[in-house]
Amino acid sequence: MTTITLVRGDITRQSVDAIVNAANSSLLGGGGVDGAIHRRGGPAILDACRKLRASRYGKGLPTGQAVATTAGELDAQWVIHTVGPVWSASDDRSAQLASCYRESLRIADELGARTVAFPAISTGIYGWPMDDGARIAVETVRAARTAVEEVRFVLFDQRAYDAFAQRVE
Repeated sequence: MTTITLVRGDITRQSVDAIVNAANSSLLGGGGVDGAIHRRGGPAILDACRKLRASRYGKGLPTGQAVATTAGELDAQWVIHTVGPVWSASDDRSAQLASCYRESLRIADELGARTVAFPAISTGIYGWPMDDGARIAVETVRAARTAVEEVRFVLFDQRAYDAFAQRVE
């Protein structure tokens, strides 16, 4: 059974097998978690992402999918990039958000990762309501069939931590 732990802090400071990046479809860096991972991880991550764009993902990584690269200078072996959906009041994209967590865990299993750090995918600039994002994240991880031993949700602020804590109890 997978243990779920919560940490308030900076995902780029985690010592885990794999860090999940809330990437944009270009895979070439951005703001928020994505920018922080690229800055701290160094140029090796961007180089790996450019190679993915030149080969398998010429049009970018589709929403809800995941792919792994080196972690560069991060204290991890891999970064698993996943593209979360932009929240919409009129279009239910919950399945796409759940897919981000499932696909990231599937990639983690393929890599042999046993510890994985996740951010609260899509809850930043993509506008997903934090309480619902936490619900989807925790329910999806709990339901996943995975060999990952620890899923660590690394939450940037107290509001996010509290939303996830209500779901993990």
